[in-house]
Amino acid sequence: MNQKKPAELKGTEWLERRNEIVPRAITSGAQTFAEKAKGSTIIDIDGNEYIDFAGAIGTLNVGHGHPKVIKAIQEQAENFVHTGFNVMMYQSYIELAEKLASLAPGKHKKKVALFNSGAEAVENAVKIARKSTGRKGIISFTRGFHGRTLMTMSMTSKVKPYKFEFGPFAPEVYRAQYPYPYRKPEALSDEQYNEMLLSQFQELLTTEITAENVAAVVLEPVQGEGGFIIPDKEFIQGIAQLCQEHDILFIADEIQTGFGRCGSYFAVEQFDVIPDLITISKSMGAGVPISGVIGRADLMDASGPGELGGTYAGSPLGCQSALAVLEIIKEENLNERAKVIGGIIKQRMRKIQEQFKQIGDVRGLGAMCAVEIVEDQHTKTPDPSSVQTIIEEATQNGLLILKAGVYSNVIRFLTPLTISEEKLDEGLTILENSMKKVWGNQ
Repeated sequence: MNQKKPAELKGTEWLERRNEIVPRAITSGAQTFAEKAKGSTIIDIDGNEYIDFAGAIGTLNVGHGHPKVIKAIQEQAENFVHTGFNVMMYQSYIELAEKLASLAPGKHKKKVALFNSGAEAVENAVKIARKSTGRKGIISFTRGFHGRTLMTMSMTSKVKPYKFEFGPFAPEVYRAQYPYPYRKPEALSDEQYNEMLLSQFQELLTTEITAENVAAVVLEPVQGEGGFIIPDKEFIQGIAQLCQEHDILFIADEIQTGFGRCGSYFAVEQFDVIPDLITISKSMGAGVPISGVIGRADLMDASGPGELGGTYAGSPLGCQSALAVLEIIKEENLNERAKVIGGIIKQRMRKIQEQFKQIGDVRGLGAMCAVEIVEDQHTKTPDPSSVQTIIEEATQNGLLILKAGVYSNVIRFLTPLTISEEKLDEGLTILENSMKKVWGNQ
């Protein structure tokens, strides 16, 4: 990366202004400011180029500034920017809803409600579940992340930085155990581990809340902020079966896993489970805020007129952008491309793992990949300090990458699915060199 001298940096002045006016609670990894972004790269206001392995926290599966997305936004803006769907409707909302319903798992009749953000989608999924079942209890899972609003923060498992001193939280939220294959008891086989967790789930329905009071179970098919944890198919199917037995709704939170990230439109497809409701956002709009809930028509129609919606819910710009995203995924075969990218990342990281004992686990579904950093491979003691140093070193050398996990010891990959193999290799080399800088040549 061709870096400018400190005296020439525009970013320094802007950083000082930012520190004066923006609360410290709102953080940023890279201490600079974007000027242009295209494909898988970002150029800051000082002319430094960064390869983007963060994708605006999983928002840019189709990359920065895809021509189809830009054209869709421009054409919509020339006609009208916003009318409010609850004031005067627009065709793109209907067209998008129809396409999403057709792509979602299951042959049953579906309806779609559009909103603004991932957290808002989850909030509304909870409202829909409670309204349609007449029940109040919501079960989420350890290490799950569902948002920063009151309800979604209550459902989120990680305390710091998301929940600390922000309580009291919403009532009637219960937490079940989610698999962590890398950290399962060594004495248990995979089958025994899944059986134990499913047994604990059933116990929760006896000791904490009765099944007939549970409206829904909300589950990420692959946990995002929790550390890109991938459960066995048997666990997901077991939870879905228990939901069915007790008339509990199964809600798949696909906000980070959806739109090609895991190698299919929805990650839950790969677990052969059909959810009652699906929450979507992030890469749905390629950077334009939009989200939604896809669900069984009878559930979606349980709420009365005016009980769902919002001023900007499913905005025209968001709808047109999302329609372009769906075209791009299909035309550029990004579901398959995700599998190729994931294979390259995992192969490269496993080769590096042979050199560094600090890489405890390499995992991924499609292009949703991660490496877990530990003090050594035997104790598996989390090493968040090394992760932070590696990320800072990588940023200094032109790579944007994020951490995750309840211990903040996971490096996660959220590259655009449109990234070239040359840029992918270049980014992985920067990461590898950053690891060598931190750990030395072992």
